[in-house]
Amino acid sequence: MSPYSMPIFGALAWIDVVLLGWFTLMIVSVAYIAWDVFTKTPENTVIKWAWVLTSLYMGPIALALYILADKEPRPGEHERFIAPMWKQALGSTLHCVAGDATGVIIAATVTGLLGLPMWFDMTAEYLLGFALGFFIFQALFMKDMFGGSYLTALKRSFMPEWLSMNTMMAGMFPTMVFFMMGRDMRAMDPRELLYWGVMSLAISVGFVTAYPTNWWLVSKNLKHGLMTVRGGGMQHAATSPDGSGQTATSSEPQSTPAPAGAAHLGHTT
Repeated sequence: MSPYSMPIFGALAWIDVVLLGWFTLMIVSVAYIAWDVFTKTPENTVIKWAWVLTSLYMGPIALALYILADKEPRPGEHERFIAPMWKQALGSTLHCVAGDATGVIIAATVTGLLGLPMWFDMTAEYLLGFALGFFIFQALFMKDMFGGSYLTALKRSFMPEWLSMNTMMAGMFPTMVFFMMGRDMRAMDPRELLYWGVMSLAISVGFVTAYPTNWWLVSKNLKHGLMTVRGGGMQHAATSPDGSGQTATSSEPQSTPAPAGAAHLGHTT
């Protein structure tokens, strides 16, 4: 145990002290991203919210990714800046993690507070994570890319979302089981700092494991990544075959489905 304590948490273990530092950085990261992305970055609104949510889960890691991949370096340069393939794949992964991880956290927190068994917890996390990511973040929020048809968005989004979700869970679930079923059972209690630290770590691992799949989905026109929105229109930075992002950008009205020929344009996010 450390020599420190807090009124809410009582005596703090050293891991709790480290986590308090991490959560402080997380609050700063969320505040900066929320301010910058909504006031300066010409990004799609759904992706803006995805950055805010992901910064809640990944803290300064999300902040670093935002600055490297989506923050407009100078006015008028966003289209070219986001064009490289690695940034488009990152944007696709970002949208997946923001929706799916939110469902996972809600389910894990409720089942943890109720003291339900681990198998039920994992099942609920998978189902709610997929439901929130698929029905809300993918199909509903991005239906304008399918001509405004929610049914079409559901049909076109199912397989990409399922593949992306499964590879994210391939990283999240083993991390959660390893730490939550270890010696410190506080990791299973949502009222403990350690629980939220484990969730943050698991989501970060899930982001990494989902990234290659999202790269492939973007390259096959099954998903899209980052976007540029200016003057009511939505521009997608075209990605050259080698991923260098040196080709010209493409643009279409926000309510029009993405054309199949654009290298990183897809049918869902």
